[in-house]
Amino acid sequence: MNTKPYVEQHKDRFIQELIDLLKIPSISADPAYKEDVILTADKVKEALEKAGCDKVEICETPGYPIVYGERIVDEKLPTVLVYGHYDVQPPDPINLWDSPPFEPVIKETETHPDGAIFARGACDDKGQMYMHVKALEYMTQNDELPCNIKFMIEGEEEVGSESLGWFLERNREKLANDVILISDTGMISKDVPSITTGLRGLSYVEVEVTGPNRDLHSGLYGGAVANPINILCDMIAQLHDENNHITIPGFYDKVEELSKEERAEMAKAPFNQEAYNKALDINKEHGESGYTTNERNSIRPTLDVNGIWGGYTGEGAKTVIPSKAFAKISMRLVPDQDWKEITQLFKQHFEYLAPESVTVKVKPHHGGTAYVTPIDFVGYQAASKAYEDTFGKTPIPQRSGGSIPIVALFEKELHSKSILMGFGLDSDAIHSPNEHFGIWNYLKGIETIPHFYKHFAAMNS
Repeated sequence: MNTKPYVEQHKDRFIQELIDLLKIPSISADPAYKEDVILTADKVKEALEKAGCDKVEICETPGYPIVYGERIVDEKLPTVLVYGHYDVQPPDPINLWDSPPFEPVIKETETHPDGAIFARGACDDKGQMYMHVKALEYMTQNDELPCNIKFMIEGEEEVGSESLGWFLERNREKLANDVILISDTGMISKDVPSITTGLRGLSYVEVEVTGPNRDLHSGLYGGAVANPINILCDMIAQLHDENNHITIPGFYDKVEELSKEERAEMAKAPFNQEAYNKALDINKEHGESGYTTNERNSIRPTLDVNGIWGGYTGEGAKTVIPSKAFAKISMRLVPDQDWKEITQLFKQHFEYLAPESVTVKVKPHHGGTAYVTPIDFVGYQAASKAYEDTFGKTPIPQRSGGSIPIVALFEKELHSKSILMGFGLDSDAIHSPNEHFGIWNYLKGIETIPHFYKHFAAMNS
């Protein structure tokens, strides 16, 4: 299998097709973009048909549709299910983008001297999802598809994949597979390939603190009535202690403590703390005492405020004590922590922290379970050999700080392991202004993915 010449021959077309897909603002979180999300699903369907799927359909769900495609070579051959998503995060804050988020541009960067596509969804996940579509094109055009292949591309990943469980329950036979292949993660660097073997779980909540029944004049009432913003900030401050340890009772009861040996293996991944701080323009790293930066953002649970608001935030001054204050809070979880249990523990503790002068509501949004892929699994071994073929070196197994809750759901509903072959970089600014995906990374993914099928088929023969 020699994928590189084909990728090189068609790279301009591959890049343009991705750019066209990135122009559509498929923002699942905002109902104003509903038509754009549905249009994107249609474009993915069209791309799968052109790439070589024998059957492609738009599957309706209670939410946005799922695009399903398949090419069955031989029922006796192993089957790979490719998962991806076509929806994207909102681009806010727009003013921090150097170019419009849905008008893709290619620019050189220090990390991507060959150029990178700047657009919302470039790396998460349209660019990485589309690598699999083009990999299928290569395999069908060159008669080198050694496995059956199925695609399941959804449109609600960025809002919690609410309809995915519903779809899995009703389509287990259709989605039957031997391994699930996902590219929605990253790798250490272009010269240090890695495969994500672990994902953190997630509990996401919104809290509301209410004081008086209306906004009050801060001169007439200040000092006599509880200010919900002040109290909310104080309650949030109490969620961590002086060692940045989360104070929720029972929060750590089921947290897996890795052995010294496993932590030593993790430490072999190249990492420069000074360069990390410089890239983020921070003077000093910050986190739980007793753990390194790479451990804090992968094998340890966290609690972060993702947004906080209340009162007057417009131009000029308005002296009020607000009636309400709000915050959105996410907790990243590790193996054995149950997100529903953690959500309940948070609710109980947050309500306990509230003084009698206010009332508190905790609204759960969504969550998911942590996941670990064993490196002795045949799917991981096939992926490792694929990277060896195209990068010329063995990839490092790496646990990620991010969450893809549907991976644990797949194992529960489809009884399948997932392999996370990500080609993005930490510097690609996913979920942030100026998100981008390196041209080199995009093409390298297309070049590498077919080798996974080759090795997976050989290992299952």
